[in-house]
Amino acid sequence: MTASIAQNATAEEPIDDSLTDTTSIEAMEPDTDTTSAPKDDGEIHSGVGVLDKTVKILDALESGPSTLGQLVAATGLARPTAHRLAIALERHRFVLRDQHGRFVLGSRFAELAAAAGEDRLLTAAGPILQTLLDRTGESAQIYRRQGDQRVCIAAVERASGLRDSIPVGAMLSMEAGSAAQILLAWEDSERLHQGLRRAKFTATKLAAVRKRGWAESINEREDGVCSISAPIRNASGQVIAAISISGPTGRMGSTPGRRYAPLVMAAGKYLTDALIKAVR
Repeated sequence: MTASIAQNATAEEPIDDSLTDTTSIEAMEPDTDTTSAPKDDGEIHSGVGVLDKTVKILDALESGPSTLGQLVAATGLARPTAHRLAIALERHRFVLRDQHGRFVLGSRFAELAAAAGEDRLLTAAGPILQTLLDRTGESAQIYRRQGDQRVCIAAVERASGLRDSIPVGAMLSMEAGSAAQILLAWEDSERLHQGLRRAKFTATKLAAVRKRGWAESINEREDGVCSISAPIRNASGQVIAAISISGPTGRMGSTPGRRYAPLVMAAGKYLTDALIKAVR
């Protein structure tokens, strides 16, 4: 039951192959002359024009998913320039597409943060996920929301037997699954309303999730698969990730929450406490 990563939807306009040749970007756009006086426009100028433009793209995406037109409006870049840079970033996984074809920040950032030891959540996650696997016998994952999708940022799997396999970097829908419920349940009212439009779960179900502190899905994301998730919070109390276990319904049972929720909630609390201690 390997999770399939849906191909990203077509962007708001067809991609012109001639615009995806990223090798010519620098040649087409001369760098800023580093010997000239610095610009006083409130922006940071490194002296490398294409780099500064690329950072503008990433800064724009930090606030959420964007169409090409929205990137152009937010950055002030010419449309062909914004398109070339976004495609180049997509090739390197710094940018991905959501299910609506909009550009979002990619999973490569999480990988680099983990490698640099700067992501405190990922640093603490490994032993906890392994403990969940050992205690439950099921695969365990951590997800973060990324636009209209969620990305798996850490995972451990059963060594053998039937299992739900979610590779690190996999992009899954926010419309189904217990982790999606957790990541949406504590959102502000506007994002909550938007997220429920296509969701397989209801506002009533999310209210129950908030009350009990965990979520359960059975055959919601994929037939024959169930999962249990709990929130991971930062020092401000904001839900920043969901920790989950998942496996075949036949093994986990028709009411997996009763059996596994306390363990998953304890794991989420441990990681929350670790994040709080790290900033004290």
